[in-house]
Amino acid sequence: MPTIALVDDDRNILTSVSIAFEAEGYRVQTYTDGAAALEGLKQSPPDLAIFDIKMPRMDGMELLRRLRQKSDLPVIFLTSKDEEIDELFGLKMGADDFIRKPFSQRLLVERVKAILRRMSAKDVPQTKENEAKILERGVLRMDTERHACTWKGLPVILTVTEFLILQSLAQRPGVVKSRNALMDAAYDDQVYVDDRTIDSHIKRLRKKFKAVDDDFDMIETLYGVGYKFAE
Repeated sequence: MPTIALVDDDRNILTSVSIAFEAEGYRVQTYTDGAAALEGLKQSPPDLAIFDIKMPRMDGMELLRRLRQKSDLPVIFLTSKDEEIDELFGLKMGADDFIRKPFSQRLLVERVKAILRRMSAKDVPQTKENEAKILERGVLRMDTERHACTWKGLPVILTVTEFLILQSLAQRPGVVKSRNALMDAAYDDQVYVDDRTIDSHIKRLRKKFKAVDDDFDMIETLYGVGYKFAE
């Protein structure tokens, strides 16, 4: 099984998350600060890393910046911050996903599994079988094997959750999806999220697409009902 690196100055989180991953058969490396993690990741590269943002000696953002100079290791951030700018900055630097504290360990495990599947799919030659896993809606192209998305040929960097929500909408243009349906598409059935969480994901999706095309208006809101991808 893959090796997961956990970097957090909260030893309770290190212990509980380690137990959750070890129960799934993963090997786990733990670090209590960014500086120690940077050295450890160089000496024993894992398959995926989970970073806290606020840490002593070196925070998670700086750790990712230095790591990206020589490595494309998949990284998930754990964050208790509310500022959206942190997520956008982290994604631009190459983070794969963000999970806010407090979080469901089941959700974290499922996000890790999804990212590792995406990474392993990069090495799979394109065949007729996995060509069928390309979703195209006009100028939107989604590679469901690689969790890669482009709009008018330009890459749009999406978190795993954002990708799954957009995929659910784009699979059936014109069909309204309720917030509950989008929750089911993006989250493990044991994880509870409220309506505002889905609304926040939709807001970030629109913002990311407008960053590459200011005229993007394909995700429509039906107030009191849900969302749909325009036909």
